[in-house]
Amino acid sequence: MTKRWDRTLIFGLLLALVISMAAGFDNRCEAVRENVLRLHILANSDSEEDQALKLRVRDAILRETAESFAQSSSREETGRLARALLPKIEETARATLEAAGCTDAVRAGLVHMYFDTREYDGTILPAGYYDAVRIELGRAEGRNWWCVLFPQLCIGTAADCTGLEQIEQLAEGPEYRLRFALAEWLERLLAAGRE
Repeated sequence: MTKRWDRTLIFGLLLALVISMAAGFDNRCEAVRENVLRLHILANSDSEEDQALKLRVRDAILRETAESFAQSSSREETGRLARALLPKIEETARATLEAAGCTDAVRAGLVHMYFDTREYDGTILPAGYYDAVRIELGRAEGRNWWCVLFPQLCIGTAADCTGLEQIEQLAEGPEYRLRFALAEWLERLLAAGRE
């Protein structure tokens, strides 16, 4: 009987250790999530035509907004600018689709949504809830495209952004893949509890 209790105690201690490590790492990840604004574009469908249209919309939006976003120096400023640019972003997407002969609806908004862990140009972004400019094309049932508006990874001018340094720090060391898996597990567990 004591062996069973010993195993239970050891398992409980190991579980507590893993959860505390994941929670500490998740707190560091949360600091990254709070300092990132993402751009997320959902295609109408997975058809080749709709995926090509999604990329056309992406190119047009980045071309039309790059100068404005490049001047932004903080996450808060980028968020305010994104909100102000939503009508322009939506109109740019709509005009791009119309120029290609597509009449799909376009919806653009600022959202707070869940993203899985993603790698962007060698930088790992942890899973979790991020603020994002979300553009939905048509039924928005196709594969998505995303990038980071702040720090300005979409535009390529983020070399001196402190937000990028925070993101890069998370990817240091050999244990980060396991830690991301633990953080994702904890985030999903917490998200399930909120639903």
